[in-house]
Amino acid sequence: METPAFAVGQRWVSHSDAGLGLGIVTDVSGRTVTLGFPAADEERTYASDSAPLSRIAFQMGDEIETFDGQVLTVQAVDEMGGVLVYHAVDETGNLQEISEVRLASQVSFSAPHQRLFAGQFDRNGAFRLRLATLEHQDRLARSTVQGLLGARTQHLPHQLYIAHEVARRFAPRVLLADEVGLGKTIEAGLILHYQLHTGLARRVLIVVPESLIHQWLVEMLRRFNLRFSIVDHSNYQALAESGSDMDLDQDPGNPFEDSQLVLCSLDFLTGHTLAQRDAVAAGWDLMVVDEAHHLGWSPERASREYVTVESLAEETRGLLLLTATPEQAGEESHFARLRLLDPHRFHDLEAFRQQEADYQRVNGVVRDLLDAGEVPTDHRRQVLRDWLGDDLERLEADPDPVRAIVDALLDRHGTGRVLFRNTRASVEGFSGRRLHTYPLPCPELYREQGQITGEDGLTPEQSFTDETWLAEDPRVGWLEKTLKGLKKEKVVVICAHAETAMALEVHLQLRAGIRSAAFHEHLSLIERDRAAAYFAEDEQGAQALICSEIGSEGRNFQFAHHLVLFDLPANPDLLEQRIGRLDRIGQGDVIELHVPWLEGTATEVQLAWFHDGLNAFEKSCAIGVPVQEQVREQWQRAIEGVSGEMAPLVEQTRALASELRQRLEEGRDALIELNSCRRDVAEELIAGIEQEEDDDRVREYVHTACDIFGVDVEEHSTDADILKPSEQRHSGQLELVPDDGITVTWSREKALQREDMAFMSWEHPLVTGVMDSVLGSGLGKAALATMSVKGLQPGTLMLEAVFVVHCPAPEHLQLSRYLPLSPRRLLVDVNGRDLTNVLPHDRLNGMCSNIPRRTAQTVVPRIRAEVETMVDHARALAEPEFEPTRKAALDQVRRMLEPEIRRLEALQRYNPAIREEEVAFFRDQLAAAETAISRAELALEGIRVVITA
Repeated sequence: METPAFAVGQRWVSHSDAGLGLGIVTDVSGRTVTLGFPAADEERTYASDSAPLSRIAFQMGDEIETFDGQVLTVQAVDEMGGVLVYHAVDETGNLQEISEVRLASQVSFSAPHQRLFAGQFDRNGAFRLRLATLEHQDRLARSTVQGLLGARTQHLPHQLYIAHEVARRFAPRVLLADEVGLGKTIEAGLILHYQLHTGLARRVLIVVPESLIHQWLVEMLRRFNLRFSIVDHSNYQALAESGSDMDLDQDPGNPFEDSQLVLCSLDFLTGHTLAQRDAVAAGWDLMVVDEAHHLGWSPERASREYVTVESLAEETRGLLLLTATPEQAGEESHFARLRLLDPHRFHDLEAFRQQEADYQRVNGVVRDLLDAGEVPTDHRRQVLRDWLGDDLERLEADPDPVRAIVDALLDRHGTGRVLFRNTRASVEGFSGRRLHTYPLPCPELYREQGQITGEDGLTPEQSFTDETWLAEDPRVGWLEKTLKGLKKEKVVVICAHAETAMALEVHLQLRAGIRSAAFHEHLSLIERDRAAAYFAEDEQGAQALICSEIGSEGRNFQFAHHLVLFDLPANPDLLEQRIGRLDRIGQGDVIELHVPWLEGTATEVQLAWFHDGLNAFEKSCAIGVPVQEQVREQWQRAIEGVSGEMAPLVEQTRALASELRQRLEEGRDALIELNSCRRDVAEELIAGIEQEEDDDRVREYVHTACDIFGVDVEEHSTDADILKPSEQRHSGQLELVPDDGITVTWSREKALQREDMAFMSWEHPLVTGVMDSVLGSGLGKAALATMSVKGLQPGTLMLEAVFVVHCPAPEHLQLSRYLPLSPRRLLVDVNGRDLTNVLPHDRLNGMCSNIPRRTAQTVVPRIRAEVETMVDHARALAEPEFEPTRKAALDQVRRMLEPEIRRLEALQRYNPAIREEEVAFFRDQLAAAETAISRAELALEGIRVVITA
């Protein structure tokens, strides 16, 4: 073996300790060489003939950095007395001569061949992992289901359709108004996951009622792997306590800026002026507001909650409002929520009311089109022209003109772009409801005090001490008997007031010996979570959960199917909210509704009105509040006990309910439902997700990564493994695997059954973290291997090279959809012969073996010239394919964005709901994409040198 020709001033790097940085030869004497490593402030002496060092020599086109921070590009290289001199240009184009002595001591080798020559090469497995990462990332970027793979949710068409439709928008501002039990929280989570995964959003604020804080926190983490931070009074208390240690001029800090994903309660924001100001100042890409029907508004005044959300909505690009009852507080409040989404479009209440009256006409046109299956040529075509104008001809030229025209009508129809609402009638998966009523004698206690009529008569116990009413009210004894009769069943009991719930729960525990838990607003969030968890336990858990009215909002108890309505609410939508805690999509049993009622009281009237008039117990009732508004005077007189009012009230309610249901079916709701779930689109999305999950690619990929990073894999059960760090775990790699291990499943079905297992998909943080770790480092960029092939002379060299498209651009442009990494693998020999198809990657892997590192370190310097020649050959083969790829990407981005720009511009003329900001976004997106793609270039991403033995 030749002894390297060392000379003072040369730059070398250590194979055994790359962390030393770039060394400089300071002394050559006899059989030793001494190097100083300024970056590590160390000096090392090596035997000249066995030094674990590689010579660093940059080539034309490489970037170099000097010790004073100057960055230059090499144009030519000379040698003077064994020391290299680089002729390089700086940022201004000036040519300079830079001796290698002046190079920075901290150096990072990004080019694969540089890493090889510097001795920073890896074993075969790392190269294979890098190529697999590139190929998987490229495939996923092209996928139509990108962003929808990672959620631990069922594949429900209406949820996936809404998520797909809304999440792809720039700064979506929509009202998610599915009926109770259809999964609005999941829809919002899917949208957040997609926007965060694709880079369309980075900072998210979720605002919910205080009672739902922990439920949202757990749901976002458990289902979507999104880790939110709670901001509440404790954050500001901590700031106040640390304030005494700060300078007067020092910024006290903004807790809302400490995390990208923040969760807080509306009550907290409304009551804390500084927090409200900080939240507005922090800036958000997307805000979610749950239970938005609490935001009261009228032309005369707005509630504090509404004003709080409005101040945030004005400064936030995207906004999702969630409510199961979009018109619960009346038409004015419904308009007000739309006004939050787009104040320019929804600025006039009277104009909004007039537009509502036009929905039936639009619906008739849409129904005629869908029924006929063709565009009319008679006088009805003029109706279409009235709605669509000059765009009608363009739409008729579409391959599917009927669908194109219907889409355009729905697009231009009032709230079509900002309101999504699916109903139980249009969604499968509900088991039905069954009503059981129990007439009970009204105690004299209530009659004597006059607590039996009016809205107070719905909860007569409120005027008495707990000891008094618990002893006299027959509902209490009935509840004990009923719960004992349902001993093996979980039962949710809902009553209007926290005081009633507290008294009942204590009585059941201490007097009746029934395991129960209370759930009301006087408990802390942690106490409520504990109560819900105690109720959810199978064997030793509570049989009954006694809830106040807050138990009817947000929480899901679908593992139970018995619901006791201890009293009845005045508002029919509150009744629907209560039943909806159990009657949710996926509920496997018929919901058994138990209603005890006191004879001769307001409850008797309310029961008859709900059941005989609205049919609100056994069927979902979306028209309760509008009907109540029209019969309010009769209803008020009836529950006040006015004789002869009850029968006419029920009869009129039944007629109004029937009429209103028909109007909704023919009018706005029917149109909104058409726009809220396109089943054909949803089925394609589900098929795409299932295709990704049906093969073992993600499992094989993670297993390979675990082998490389030092993580042991043990089989747990079918479709489940245990990942646990080994003693050889690489620092900083697979950090999401805790020291005591993690149990994972590759099956969505199993993940839905076993919440203790992490659901592995291509979008789980552990998998995306592996990909980021691989591609963000030099792992696998350079490798050396040997193989034995008959007929090939020992010492024959081949180079496996991987090129990718390098296109620096902001993530929100999502250019990977048009110009993915497009990894191109090539295999060449020193003569430039293309052997790519002769030895495919998988076949070559089976033939290759690792070379001992010490042997490899002696081989690399000898083959440097041949490797550089093969890199040039591989690039010459790859370059011709790149330009067509770039052109195809430009064509595709124009095909995708130009029609959307034209559509939105046309839509603006008819529907002001399309914001100019939205149109400008797509114009800017197109211009930025064209610029970025024009600057794209081919980059060498990895090499493996194969030497025959």
